[in-house]
Parts: sequence; C-alpha cells; structure tokens
Amino acid sequence: MEMAEFIESRRPRWEKLEALLDRSESHGLRGLSLEEARSLGKLYRAVSSDLLWVRARSGSADVSAYLNDLVGRAYALTYPGRRPRFADVWGFVARGFPALMRREWRMYVASVLLLLAGTGFGYLGMLVDPDAAHYLVPAEHLNMDPVKRAADEAAGDGMTAGQQAQFTTFLFTHNIQVAFLAFALGITMGLGTAVMLFTNGLFLGALAQVYTAKGMAGWFWAWILPHGIPEITAICIAGAAGLVIARGMVAPRGLRRGQALRQEAVTAVKLLFGTLALFVLAGFIEGTISQIHPPKLSVAFKVSFALTVGAGVYAYLLSDWLRGGKASAEDGAREPAATP
Repeated sequence: MEMAEFIESRRPRWEKLEALLDRSESHGLRGLSLEEARSLGKLYRAVSSDLLWVRARSGSADVSAYLNDLVGRAYALTYPGRRPRFADVWGFVARGFPALMRREWRMYVASVLLLLAGTGFGYLGMLVDPDAAHYLVPAEHLNMDPVKRAADEAAGDGMTAGQQAQFTTFLFTHNIQVAFLAFALGITMGLGTAVMLFTNGLFLGALAQVYTAKGMAGWFWAWILPHGIPEITAICIAGAAGLVIARGMVAPRGLRRGQALRQEAVTAVKLLFGTLALFVLAGFIEGTISQIHPPKLSVAFKVSFALTVGAGVYAYLLSDWLRGGKASAEDGAREPAATP
C-alpha cells in the first residue's frame, strides 16, 4: 500500500480519535458514553499500529508527528497513573520513613561519622594553627569577634517578626540546596558526598573552636544546637541518600549496574523526601529561638530546648526500633514512591 493511499484510508479513524480526545480533555472521560469510551480504547490501539506502520516505512515526518501526538494524548487519558493520596504520604512519614531509616542505618552512621570527622579536624586545626582561620572559618564569621557579638546581641532588640520570617525562608531554601547537593553527589561514587559532609563538619568545628577560645563555648552551642540538631540530622540523612546511590554503582550485588542504580535511586529519593519535615523544623527554629540570645533566653534554657527537640527528632527516627520493627515489613510494601 502506498503512503498516500494509506493516509486516505486511515484518516477517518484518526479524525474520530482526535474528536474523542478533544471532548475527553475538555469534559473528562465521564463526558463520554460507554460506547464512545470503548471506541476510544479501540482507536488508541489502532492508531498506535498506524504510527508503527508509518515509522517503519520512513513516512512523512508531519504525519508521524501528528500520529505520535494522538497516541501520546490517548495514552495519558487511558493510563493516567495513580495520584498520591494524603493517607499514603502520611503513612510514609509516620511509619514508612522510620522503617526505611532502620534498614539504611549503616549509611546514616557513615554519613554522621564523615561529618564528625570534619568537625574534629576543623576544631583541632584551629587549635593547633589559629592562622588557618582564613581557610577553615566561614567567611561571614572571619572578622567577627565572638565577645563583641554576644554583647551586641544582648544590647540589641533582636529581629522583628518580619525579619524572622524572611530569615527562616532563606535558611530553609539554603538547607534544601545543601541536602540536594549531598544527595546528587552520590553519582560521583560517593566521593563528592563524603567531601561535602566532611567540609560542613570542618566549618562547624573551626567555628566552635573560635568561640571556645574566647570563653564563649556555652553561648555558641546555645546558638547552634536548637536548630542544629534537626538540621545536621537532615543533612546527614541526605548524605546517606547520596551514599545509597554510590552503593548502587560500586556494589550492584549481582545486578547489572544500571538496574542496581535505579533500585537504589528509589530508596535514596525516599530518604531525601523524609528530610523535608526536619528542614522545616530547623528553619523555623533557626529563624526564631536560635536568634534570641542571653539574657532574653538563657544558655541553660536554649540547651534544654535543643535537647528536648533532639529527643523528639530521634524518638521519631528510631520509632521503628521502638515498635520492635513491626512496621518494617508492613510499610516496606506500602510505601509510596514519594518524591519531593
């Protein structure tokens, strides 16, 4: 059959399918009668065959594009996919994520150890060589005297409610960027993730030593810990997600590397999704409680608050252990393929 003859003979069903698609997209599938809905399915399969025929014979690019558009639209209506329900998301947050943390605890511990190694290196580096501050201390704190800062904070009025809201939004956005970078760098076989975790710990340790050297250790930890516990925990979970991706590349466990990487990527994305609530909590605290310094809020109160928040965070993350692991098997089957 010649191409022109083929087009003329098939054009009526193409136009019929196009008309049904236009109606369905405007009024939904419920706007079709039962017979029309059945006809749409039959026409979808028939036009799919027509598209293959045209492509196999290197037919007109315009005809191929037209048919491809019809088939794509019909597929989207016929197989719309399953929309995530609130119950699915809540089930993952409440039970599925802690169960996932239990299964991937080794990656999380490795992530924490990398950050702690950087913290220790930064602290000792500043202790041994204070001149290394230009390399180890974050730029915004390089020329800031801890004692003067504490005095200025004690004498000032602090941030307004509007400034706190703006600062919270900035911190939340920044922390999400850090987490996504730690996750994405897993594709470097984990080397980029490891360097990023170590570097974040390096800056923290160096800054801690600067404040400790000025006798401001209590003030420093009262500033850092309230938001730092959920924030650092979330960053380490994101780092664990990056290491999970690296595991798929380095240790495919008998699978083809591409297949292993796809499987591990699903787990890694779920880990990353689970950090969102922690980042929201950390951003809110960092923009409020963390910025209220003595004497308005004492060091003892802020440290106690931080420990209370930390206890709540880890009670949640360890809840699968506390339930005796019963959720692991159940929620492992029910977890949605959640994405941020």
